[in-house]
Amino acid sequence: MKRFVYINDDSFQDLYCDNTISNRKYTLWNFLPKNLWEQFRRFMNQYFLLIACLQLWSLITPVNPASTWGPLIFIFAVSATKEAWDDYNRYLSDKKANEKEVWVLKDGIRKHIQAQDIHVSNIVWLRENDEVPCDLVLIGTSEPQGICYVETSALDGETDLKTRVVPSACIGLAPEQLHKIKGVIECPNPDKDIRRFDANMRLFPPFIDNDLCPLTINNTLLQSCYLRNTEWACGVAVYTGNETKLGMSRGVPEPKLTAVDAMIDKLTGAIFLFQIVVVIVLGFAGNIWKDTEARKQWYAKYPEDGPWYELLVIPLRFELLCSIMIPISIKVSLDLVKGIYAKFIDWDEEMYDHDSRTPSHAANTAISEDLGQVEYILTDKTGTLTENKMVFRRCCINGSFYGNESGDALKDVELLNAVANNVPDVIRFLTVMTLCNTVIPIRSKSGNISYKAQSQDEDALVNAAAQLHMVLISKNGSILEINFNGTLLQYEMLDILEFTSDRKRMSVVVKDHQDGKILLLSKGADEAILPIAYAGQPIRLLVDAVDQYAQLGLRTLCLGWRELKEDEYREWSHAFKEAGSTLVDREWKLAEVCQRLEHNLEIIGVTAVEDRLQDGVPETIEILRKAGINFWMLTGDKQDTAIQIALLCNFISSEPKGQLLFINGKTEDEVLRSLERAVLTMKITSSEPKDLAFVVDGWALEIILNQYRAVFTELAILSRTAICCRVTPSQKAQLVELLKSCDYRTLAIGDGGNDVRMIQQADIGVGISGLEGLQAARAADYSIGKFRFLKRLILVHGRYSYNRTAFLSQYSFYKSLLICFIQIFFSFFSGVSGTSLFNSISLMAYNVFYTSVPVVTVVLDKDLTEKTVLQNPQILFYCQAGRLLNPSTFAGWFGRSLYHALVVFLITVHAYADEKSEMEELSMVALSGCIWLQAFVVTMEMNSFTILQHLAIWGNFLAFYFINFIFSAMPSAGMYTIMFRLCRQPSYWITVVIIVVVGMGPVLALKYFRYMYRSSAINILQQAERSRGPIFSMGGLESQLKPIEKDVASLSTSQSKFRNSVCEPLISDSSTATRRSTFDFLQPAQSRLSSSYLRNYKDN
Repeated sequence: MKRFVYINDDSFQDLYCDNTISNRKYTLWNFLPKNLWEQFRRFMNQYFLLIACLQLWSLITPVNPASTWGPLIFIFAVSATKEAWDDYNRYLSDKKANEKEVWVLKDGIRKHIQAQDIHVSNIVWLRENDEVPCDLVLIGTSEPQGICYVETSALDGETDLKTRVVPSACIGLAPEQLHKIKGVIECPNPDKDIRRFDANMRLFPPFIDNDLCPLTINNTLLQSCYLRNTEWACGVAVYTGNETKLGMSRGVPEPKLTAVDAMIDKLTGAIFLFQIVVVIVLGFAGNIWKDTEARKQWYAKYPEDGPWYELLVIPLRFELLCSIMIPISIKVSLDLVKGIYAKFIDWDEEMYDHDSRTPSHAANTAISEDLGQVEYILTDKTGTLTENKMVFRRCCINGSFYGNESGDALKDVELLNAVANNVPDVIRFLTVMTLCNTVIPIRSKSGNISYKAQSQDEDALVNAAAQLHMVLISKNGSILEINFNGTLLQYEMLDILEFTSDRKRMSVVVKDHQDGKILLLSKGADEAILPIAYAGQPIRLLVDAVDQYAQLGLRTLCLGWRELKEDEYREWSHAFKEAGSTLVDREWKLAEVCQRLEHNLEIIGVTAVEDRLQDGVPETIEILRKAGINFWMLTGDKQDTAIQIALLCNFISSEPKGQLLFINGKTEDEVLRSLERAVLTMKITSSEPKDLAFVVDGWALEIILNQYRAVFTELAILSRTAICCRVTPSQKAQLVELLKSCDYRTLAIGDGGNDVRMIQQADIGVGISGLEGLQAARAADYSIGKFRFLKRLILVHGRYSYNRTAFLSQYSFYKSLLICFIQIFFSFFSGVSGTSLFNSISLMAYNVFYTSVPVVTVVLDKDLTEKTVLQNPQILFYCQAGRLLNPSTFAGWFGRSLYHALVVFLITVHAYADEKSEMEELSMVALSGCIWLQAFVVTMEMNSFTILQHLAIWGNFLAFYFINFIFSAMPSAGMYTIMFRLCRQPSYWITVVIIVVVGMGPVLALKYFRYMYRSSAINILQQAERSRGPIFSMGGLESQLKPIEKDVASLSTSQSKFRNSVCEPLISDSSTATRRSTFDFLQPAQSRLSSSYLRNYKDN
């Protein structure tokens, strides 16, 4: 579909929307129904609503409906308030943007209007530093060359200025003519691709008589960009409001489900099934007791002929009574603590990058615990592992090597002499370096020239040429000026054949004004340039140069050129413009036309640029490897360069400790043979202490992903390390998806726009705020300034978040099951009638206040200090294996709740169940026992304490008595004088003390036994910390770990002989843990690799 925009013509404005921006999710009228609909889409909320509605039926409800409606309304109100606040802030932001004043041409006169009143076809006038209010096609600027500069950081995160060019049809038009301009723009319907705009323009007479002018993204000014270094510019509005490219890109990202959330959902389902079984059994028993025993009792008055639904009354009553098994407050509690985890990441000063003044930031507040369960890290190379600060180091020109001895070609005397003597090959080499790019020279007021480049490679090459006296001094429209040794040289830029990830090269067609020749200048990857050399050119030395530089870890580019005949160029230029004016498959057609020109080149040399490693990268990778995390490098660089960088940063080991398996080939059979050979080698050497890694290039990878995905998946499971070279952005995303399909938790990290798809596909996306802009950081779940901060993000924040969430979620079920089991036990003393022991006020306060406040302080708990965690990364295994939250550990909490309920109920009944005690007294004693027990449970499970934690635990403990004293003073509350009477009775205090002693005694004894005699690796480290001795690493603690070697080894087996205690709160290996088979703290890394196949194997 096409859109026709008639320039400066108001008669077609109603066909398209105005420029009102709206990012709001709600309106004043639909907020309540829409928000309720969204909240009730979740099964748990539907369940609680059903329970609340059933409680309105007075015949079956055992308690006041307020006990459920109160917490339900409170929780929904909290969620709705948060949504309303976020939406109100979006409204304020929209209002500010919509009411901004802009200049628009109306009837040939410039007028001030609000941005929201702009319509498609209006001509918008911008001044320097103005924000672009909608998507415009540029038609005029203050520069006579028809160019302007824009900052696109708000759009794509790239901080370098971009050049935008007036279409050829509009070049030279005076401002007065722009006021009267008429024409039509034929463009596609709105889309979100900010890199592409395939359109055509035709101006009406008297300007140009129906000449068709192709438009590209370089002729546009997109919404939210800023006009820089240009006095004024004007453009035609083509997309407005939410139909701009930025508006189309907006949207709520797909929510990511963490492994912990998935496990909580499964546990909730299991509890729901258990609840149904309990309801059926107790309902059946209740009906039998009613028909056999209840009718005999004088106080039980049942009608002889009841209604048809009489058999459902008792089961439904038990359903309401047992509904508390699923904690209503768990979602709010988890959302709250996850938000706090995210703030801890934002506030972490040790993750602040002082070089770029960039703090770490958690954009996704819901997945912090997944950081502690990462198993695979897929990383980009350039700008992620390296600094992305390119320095020109060496070059090879027509077989002559420069910079090999000194390591710096710019100081090589032979090269400097060649430049001074105007050696033709060297001059051509420098000319290609200077002209074949999109660099913008900017002259300061002092006369100094600096360059704005879209890539660091181009910046390095142009600056290197300038240091060798080939200085690009200006770009005036299509005219380029070079100062070479004091001589001014002029070239006319005729056409630019842009770089794409498929072509892997860039070319320009220029006209040399010195001799009138037309030249094709090209640069690109060796695999893209060398095959198009002219027949018979000796390229052996060039191939050797590429290999030599790549082995040094340098980035290489090949440069070539050829002279074009004027007829050849004229014919090709016509085809190029024709392809550029098509609206369908323009990119493919342009690539085809470019290929017609790019052939028979004379390859004149190779450049080698150094991209140094970031500080701390080798140490970070080594530590994360010790934590059991596997690494894959996904890079667009050539194979040898990637391998050298991998060696430098401890990604792989050199021979004989390490071994690389190469998967190459140009045909399907060749690729399959090398792939099968790599798999066989992996299996054979799995018992040897050797680091194995496979290396695959983009060509072979394309064949593998299409034809041999299953075999490659097997290889991925066997290998801990992979290097994937010459990969495209889509291939990066496919590799992430492949590992996710094997049920691994993946983390993707990158710094550029080509990493966005990979980052969004991974379970966790991390973006580095680098020199390529903020596009990756904005698309990611977390953004950091340097790669080395990944160590702290995973080992500290990820591990703590997982530990805390695992405890909080299971504790939430524990405290709900505790009160529910007491209700069930009481039913056996009340004729299985479904009567509630606790009153409505107690139940409501229990869920919302008494048990929720103390446990939230778990966000401050640390089982080990940060220093110890970073020194002993192997302990991350407990998180990766799901050792703290799985069906086994949940069974421990389930058993604890059952035991504590039995203790509370039996001791309370034994002490107070006599004729002199009221049911309210019995209820309050049981509730007091629960509160006391839970205060000690939380205290016991905490590993570290702050003043805030003590205030929350013991302050909440005192608040329980304060609140109940208030209700005991109110005659209408149903608890009149109860707490006053109980607190005066010594038996009450003796009873709760006995409950605590009997309830906590066995648990503490078991925990002490586990801590002292069946210590885990974490326990040993805790003992080392608490002894106030030196904190050893796991290697230093080897002698202390000997007594528990068998216990650690049990982590590697599918069935553990010994089960961890509920107090840890581990009971046994999780089902997740069984899929790994090596976690031996006592062995070096290479010995752990000996069973890498077993460790990584999973059923697919």
